[in-house]
Amino acid sequence: MGRNTRKRRTPLATKIVAGAAALAVGGGGLVWANFYASAHEDHGGHNRTRAAGAQVATIDCPDVGQKIRDVPDRARGEVDGELATMDSQITDAYQRLATTRRAQAGDSQFVQNSILGPLKDRRKAIIDRIQLEINRAGGRADDNLDELAGCQGRPADQQQDGGGQDDGQNDDGQNGGDQNGGGQNQDDNGNGVAGPVADDFIDINDVQPNSRNSRNGLAANGDGGSTGTFTTDCGVNENNLFNSDNLIAAPGVDNGAHHTHDYVGNQDNDAFSSDEDLANADTSCQNQGDKSTYYWPVLRLQDGTQEFDANDQGGGAEGNIGKILKPAQAELKFVGSQQGDVVAMPKFLRIITGDAKSFTNGDANANTSWSCSGFEDRQVTDKYPLCPEGSQVLRTTNFQSCWDGQNIDSANHRDHMAFVQEDGSCPEGFQAVPQLQVRLAYDIPTPTVENGQVQNPYAVDSFPEQLHKPITDHNDFINVMDEDLMNEVVDCINRGEDCQ
Repeated sequence: MGRNTRKRRTPLATKIVAGAAALAVGGGGLVWANFYASAHEDHGGHNRTRAAGAQVATIDCPDVGQKIRDVPDRARGEVDGELATMDSQITDAYQRLATTRRAQAGDSQFVQNSILGPLKDRRKAIIDRIQLEINRAGGRADDNLDELAGCQGRPADQQQDGGGQDDGQNDDGQNGGDQNGGGQNQDDNGNGVAGPVADDFIDINDVQPNSRNSRNGLAANGDGGSTGTFTTDCGVNENNLFNSDNLIAAPGVDNGAHHTHDYVGNQDNDAFSSDEDLANADTSCQNQGDKSTYYWPVLRLQDGTQEFDANDQGGGAEGNIGKILKPAQAELKFVGSQQGDVVAMPKFLRIITGDAKSFTNGDANANTSWSCSGFEDRQVTDKYPLCPEGSQVLRTTNFQSCWDGQNIDSANHRDHMAFVQEDGSCPEGFQAVPQLQVRLAYDIPTPTVENGQVQNPYAVDSFPEQLHKPITDHNDFINVMDEDLMNEVVDCINRGEDCQ
């Protein structure tokens, strides 16, 4: 497979991370230092200290980007760049966490003194620069952002509570437990990387029907209002367009996502693409009027395959290893509103749904729903489903469909959009636009789980510190439909017709 490239500029922090990761590369990916056995040998009174050190599986940092609101337009590029550097700092710290297990086992304060303390100082310097850039551009920076500089260590089984979403899957040990009790090193799941682990999977037959309890991702379409649909066929990335950029969240930053994305639709989508580039690009969509970009993190089968990015940033150098799995089908459908007509999306509207950092951020923005074909009434957000033979793995995402009527983006890339409310209406001040619904179907051999170990698991690409958790799945969209096509989409939906 290939990847799209153009002349790229890489921030210093990213280069440092890549260099640190390269020291540990081997066998097709980042091979995490495995000191689990030595950390748990019984050597008298040292055993308790060593076990305590081994429990720190990842690094949990407050998401500064989600707390920023008042950023003048002319400062957003600089602020996004600073936030991307902050992500690189977390990745760097996580690499150090994963490769210093012996030192941690011998010193209960090693993580705090050698990793978390220095990380806080570096984050504080970036937060100071962000505040300065906002104020210089005429905005008013939040004086309390400094409170977000500190990070903490977190066990792999301890997820932030973002407000109560539980998917009904808390029974039968599905939420983990003592990660030190099963003989599994959280830096190595037995397949060469830190996750997923056995507790990240659930047999689809054990998921209760209609149990998904999510505040987000509500389907906007219903029996009333605008009941039509518009489906656009953009393929399944037959052109092998991959990169680890994120044009929405980290424009102008190489490897801003720290994981690899699948792209369909627009064929000139990387961190350095301007709106003009997007408008003039080719598209994989059958309707050439749709040059929108649709992208999501790739799924991989951790089977030892050496992919094209096995030694690259975003790929194996950051723990994303194995065979990239393209969807067998990618359905991109726009639907209407339960409460009335929809209006046209503005060109270049940007929408991020889900949260790539949900494992540490909490589930407040989690969205993607996992299921199996033939079991669509059983949906789960925080587990990967184990599907029976002949059943496909399904990833389904319903995007925000309420627009503030003014902005194509916002400082935290979320505030200009909102989900529909329980009755299908938009919050006050927002208006309904066509809702994008993405359904991806995959042919994946079912992983086996035995004795607390998962063999040949599949997993979504993620930031290294997010441990490939399914709840971190997310989806991105930039509207680049021409005016005539967007009007056709709106008219079709409002007339109650099914079009493509």
